[in-house]
Amino acid sequence: DPFLVTQNQFMRKDAGKPVMRTKLKNLITGNALDKTFLAGESFEFADIEKRRCQYLYSDNDNAHFMDNESYEQFELGVDGLVDALRFLKDDEEVYVTFYEGNPIGVQPPIKVTLKVTETVPGVKGDTAQGGTKPATLSTGAVIKVPLFLNIGEVVKVDTRTGEYLNRA
Repeated sequence: DPFLVTQNQFMRKDAGKPVMRTKLKNLITGNALDKTFLAGESFEFADIEKRRCQYLYSDNDNAHFMDNESYEQFELGVDGLVDALRFLKDDEEVYVTFYEGNPIGVQPPIKVTLKVTETVPGVKGDTAQGGTKPATLSTGAVIKVPLFLNIGEVVKVDTRTGEYLNRA
């Protein structure tokens, strides 16, 4: 299986061989693993490729995409894509990770612009420093936004953290 190194630390003890401690993430299952490599130990590089694709739509079981170069359509199970799909609109451009020619993961854009569809109304005097309230976005994601935002406003969101950035 292909793994992504998420953390690494080089360690050298006085009498022992140097080692590299790593935290690895399985790109297919998403499971994390701690692995220590000894000096001189090698491993095989995975055949990983990232392609620009277009997110088409989701149904109950699958998310549907189209490769921007070959126009080939494919699907991925929504179980492993819950975080990525929270902020994706139909026809949004994303990067899809392929392993040995098969799609295994989706990387959404870092920042997306979405419309607020549901939140409690803002009141005169609410400021950006006054606190936050939950808001539902056009994709169905719920995030914390400043008190002054109202339904219908467009906001920028960081897809990595799910945090409100600013008005768009």
